[in-house]
Amino acid sequence: MGRPSILRDRIKDHLLEQIQNGGLQVGKTINLAALSRDTGVSVTPIREALSQLEQAQVLKAIPNRGFVVAPLSKSEVKNLIEIVAQLEVMALENTPFGTADVQRLMDLQEQMENVGSLTEGLGVRFHFHNHLVQECSNKVLLNILTDLKLRLHFYEHDFIQEDGFFKKLAVQTRSVVEAIQEDNVPTAALILRMHWMSILEHIEAQIR
Repeated sequence: MGRPSILRDRIKDHLLEQIQNGGLQVGKTINLAALSRDTGVSVTPIREALSQLEQAQVLKAIPNRGFVVAPLSKSEVKNLIEIVAQLEVMALENTPFGTADVQRLMDLQEQMENVGSLTEGLGVRFHFHNHLVQECSNKVLLNILTDLKLRLHFYEHDFIQEDGFFKKLAVQTRSVVEAIQEDNVPTAALILRMHWMSILEHIEAQIR
């Protein structure tokens, strides 16, 4: 069976994959029995995983209904993106970049620029931003940032639907990587903050 924490993390990874491919959508109820069948994991660690995602505000517990993906709001996305921008810049400024790290960022960047669909592109974006700061020495910061980005991913799936805007974001992330290649972290941090503000402005213009 494995330790409960391993099983719980397996469920979180499974749900994360669904979030990334658009299979887990706002308002959808999580069916515990179906999730148990699909993953081969018992209900207890599944409940633990769902409770953790509720604490991260990815899910919401509703009496007599269970766990659902919480509805989106203009006030939440503003708070989320402002916090993510601040924390990711902080993490970037505390991340050492080796040659292999920069090459991996470039590989992900090229994938973003050559994806076959927006859904695929948003998944690559998720990996890019995680890799961007994964070597940050402050692991508490990274854990908080990861949880916030999970919730933010729903907003990106719902409101980044235009190829032109996605390409604009890819241009910005390429500029971040190029600044890192030049060992100019302050410039990379400035572009990264502007990148998140572009996303906030784009989503706020659409959300009710």
